[in-house]
Amino acid sequence: MAKLILSMDSLVIQEIPLNKERITIGRKPHNDVQIDNLAVSGEHLVVVTVLNDTFIEDLNSTNGTFINGQSIKKHFLQNGDVVELGKYRLKYIKDAKEVSQQVATTDFEKTMVLRPGMAQKTVEKAESRSMGDTQVGIKAMAPPPRQAPQPAPAALPLGTIQVLSGANAGREMDLIKTLTTMGKPGVQVAVIARRPHGYFITHVEGANFPIVNGKTLDAQAHQLSDHDVIELAGVKMEFFIKA
Repeated sequence: MAKLILSMDSLVIQEIPLNKERITIGRKPHNDVQIDNLAVSGEHLVVVTVLNDTFIEDLNSTNGTFINGQSIKKHFLQNGDVVELGKYRLKYIKDAKEVSQQVATTDFEKTMVLRPGMAQKTVEKAESRSMGDTQVGIKAMAPPPRQAPQPAPAALPLGTIQVLSGANAGREMDLIKTLTTMGKPGVQVAVIARRPHGYFITHVEGANFPIVNGKTLDAQAHQLSDHDVIELAGVKMEFFIKA
């Protein structure tokens, strides 16, 4: 299971298991992780985990959120990334098995697709600790209700992405997973979700939003149609439905 290691001045304060889809971090007590320090905003950031992918988004905090020394608004986390909130550090650690699988992917998949896998769901109850006049509290997170895996609807035709430009031109990838992450981390990242009623692309990271058929998308999910042309991280690709 992926986790965040919270520390200050090289002293580890707590481990935060990413065992729920949405975890908020901030100074106010209603956050999942409370850091009672003036450098941290009341609602500073949110960590979103979907399957095996984790994203972080700054919630318009006063002092901002930095990852590996760079200010971010949204960011797709990779193993070893360090999130900075004032004097605090949150290091993102993925499961060792998941990291090995990611390294073993093909060159095409490493540059265009980061495969999501099913993450294990466990619950760890964390204890509050104090450090001088700074209080760090982590609430116990209730486990999500157990549900049997839901297979992709048989009625939904298979969607496919074909790369039109760049080194991987001509390559095809079937969108068989519930969520497929595409793009280049740190530059531009989007996800394509396979839903019962179609395929939807959503912007995740980067100053520029994806372009579909020459039109720049906004922050909302956009439903893809057969033969739509997507421009992402400098690469053109076509979405089409296989007969």
